[in-house]
Amino acid sequence: MQINKLSLNYFKNYLEEEFEFSKKVNIFTGNNGAGKTNVLDAIYYLSFTKSYFNSIDNQNINHGSKYFMINGTYNNSLDTVDTVNCAVQQNERKRFRLNKKEYSRMADHIGAFPLVIISPMDINMIFGGSEDRRKYIDSVISQFDKTYLDILLSYNKVLLQRNAFLKILSENKNTEISQLDIWDEKFAFLGNEIYAKRKQFLIDFIPMIRNYYGFISLENEKAGIEYLSHLSEGDFLSLLKENRNKDIMMRYSNVGIHRDDLIFTLDNFTLKKYGSQGQQKSFLVALKLSQFEYTKLKKGFKPLLLLDDIFDKLDFIRIQQMMKLVSRNEFGQIFITDTNRSRIEKVFEGIDVEIKIFEIDNAKIINV
Repeated sequence: MQINKLSLNYFKNYLEEEFEFSKKVNIFTGNNGAGKTNVLDAIYYLSFTKSYFNSIDNQNINHGSKYFMINGTYNNSLDTVDTVNCAVQQNERKRFRLNKKEYSRMADHIGAFPLVIISPMDINMIFGGSEDRRKYIDSVISQFDKTYLDILLSYNKVLLQRNAFLKILSENKNTEISQLDIWDEKFAFLGNEIYAKRKQFLIDFIPMIRNYYGFISLENEKAGIEYLSHLSEGDFLSLLKENRNKDIMMRYSNVGIHRDDLIFTLDNFTLKKYGSQGQQKSFLVALKLSQFEYTKLKKGFKPLLLLDDIFDKLDFIRIQQMMKLVSRNEFGQIFITDTNRSRIEKVFEGIDVEIKIFEIDNAKIINV
């Protein structure tokens, strides 16, 4: 799968611009604030129906404009052409179209044009809360498993309903507590399904991250992920009954897969506490490259790979190792941003791959 053309209208700092891409490596250089990352975010929009950096659609409209529009032309996995269009207008609902046919449900588009992005924002997966890590694992699985996404949405809906009923129980002692059994059965069924899928995903995924981290770090450390879940401690329905009084008192469901977490490790030491900045960045790159490989295996074709300003805090050897890796045939179309054109050109010296460099200034292509 490849994206051949991208046009932007009033998206972020862009007024009107059009890009024609190389089938292999596309590089965007320019000063900070020029608009390099916004090109990657537009490509991300066309895959996930939202921005990677700002989920409030109206805030991605160019200042002073009333709408933005993103259009992409793709060669899909069947070697036919697809067009994807995203349009957002102030105070109106977002419109998303595939081959001019509008979606009634945005979730139906997820996974059609799989994509992996590596960004400085990824550091939140190490230093942010457990929600950041759950969102990551859910987004990966949802790209190839529509059932998982539907079950997850249902679980979150039941969680809200169960919490609302817990609040009623805490305020009105005469409410029939046996009604909670109905919510618990639904909650446990959905939670068990999600837990099983997350667990199997990690069994398949962890060997991949060990392999990629080993390549980037020249086999200096061994990467790992520990999965923390209440459901690993016992039957979910039994756990809900054991915690029922606590849940009523706190008006909240204290056990379940909504409290799951991932612990990232190097040589069995916690990455967050003991990893250097270079090790942390290398781990995140290995994590995303593993996501790429896993998605490719599940979808049967290569996703797009977006690398946004990832060279900071990495030494030249690790940068070159990474570029050698992603330039190999098992990777497809790649998009890279970097402020330093001479550095990126030096990195690709001796790497036999087609590259196209777009020099960006003030949201305009000034040199290709």
